[in-house]
Amino acid sequence: MTAAPPEILTGAGLPEEEVAIWRRAERVEFGSFPASLRAVSEYLSLGEALVARLPERPARSEGEQAAAAAIADALNAARASFLRGHAEEVYSALTGNLTRAVRVEELLYDAAERFPGLVPTRATVDAELQRKLADKEGVEIAQGLLVSHVLASRRCGLHLVHAMLRPTPEALERLEDFRSSGVADLGPAMVERRGRAALLELRNSRRLNAEDDDTLGPVETAVDLILLDPDVEVGVMRGGVVDHPSYAGRRIFGAGLNLTHLYYGRLSFLFFLTRDLGYVNKIYRGLSGPEHRPDEPEDTTEKLWLAAVDTYAIGGACQLLHVMDHVIAERGARLFLPARKEGIIPGASNLRLARFVGERLARQAIFSGREFQTGTPEGDLLCDETVEAEEMDAAVEARIEALTSSGLVSAAANRRTMRVGQEPIDIFRQYMATFSREQAYCHLSPALVRNLEEHWNARERTL
Repeated sequence: MTAAPPEILTGAGLPEEEVAIWRRAERVEFGSFPASLRAVSEYLSLGEALVARLPERPARSEGEQAAAAAIADALNAARASFLRGHAEEVYSALTGNLTRAVRVEELLYDAAERFPGLVPTRATVDAELQRKLADKEGVEIAQGLLVSHVLASRRCGLHLVHAMLRPTPEALERLEDFRSSGVADLGPAMVERRGRAALLELRNSRRLNAEDDDTLGPVETAVDLILLDPDVEVGVMRGGVVDHPSYAGRRIFGAGLNLTHLYYGRLSFLFFLTRDLGYVNKIYRGLSGPEHRPDEPEDTTEKLWLAAVDTYAIGGACQLLHVMDHVIAERGARLFLPARKEGIIPGASNLRLARFVGERLARQAIFSGREFQTGTPEGDLLCDETVEAEEMDAAVEARIEALTSSGLVSAAANRRTMRVGQEPIDIFRQYMATFSREQAYCHLSPALVRNLEEHWNARERTL
């Protein structure tokens, strides 16, 4: 573990005796799981109590903020040290020795109750969501550390990936109604069955179809319904019509992350994990079955997916193009990943983008903000068809007919075998293990706040 210098802590006004007790707890050696758990829980609780003595972050002096940061670093180092030796035992305890499929959000909040201090409670995270990004305490980093260590274990990581590919309870509750009516209005997401296809329309008009915690659940439910309905062979994803003055009456595929919510602290770190382990991976891999069989070939319920890109696909919307089977884009549409200007990892694009545009262009896109435009040689590497705006509806209908002419069984079999060669599930697991840790630190970095203010006029935006 990393010691926090006592002079920094006492210099910030923290009681010398309490600092000494906490530092003595740091020197306890980890051993068996129960003994290690008792030791780390005591150390984490004492450290958190010290931080609670300090003023809220906006009111702290420079010395008080240095003390809070030193304690936080030490606590996260202790968590990482404990998880290196006991992540599998933690996960096993939370999943009944891997007999239950537990979603990542449930896993983290169950862990908070069973293993005090290891990750923040739901109440702590809810309080954190009321703070602007610049004023957060950084408690969600602990969530990233736990998920990272779980995914780093092949046994536990594959089980968690499998759990996140199960259909959600919300989708199962709505399935019968959707099958009979062919329509599911989920608020920010709308699903409508049209023949052998189902259209999933993202509707966050005020934010140019950006994604956030409010859209995430409905979109995943919509994806599940499409995958669960046996009458649907092709899922079609498209952005709804927006009413923004600059684009009124036009469709936009998506503006990526809701940066207003991000800046004002209303976007949880869990958004990143549940999005890429959840609905994005479901589009790519399909729904997993009730039994977890990691040593057998993948057996998923999956469909072909088509994206209809109007106007632009920015950030997370551009990431979706990497998991689609066919992309039809409006001529002149902008496709890009503003990772450099935001300061976060663009989902699984670092894993997937190079397969489409090559390593060099992928690095330019992620490190230097290179944009792609449809109708150009580079832009067309990210799409299959480029059409005029007025031709989009007809092009989608024609492609649905072409994709469904050979039947669902062969289509699913071909995409599954292609995927196994392109991105084995173990590679995805390893990628997400790194992503979970690195994105937690990126999400709570002062550099992210600075980037949003410099490149996006964040101070002038309103919720």
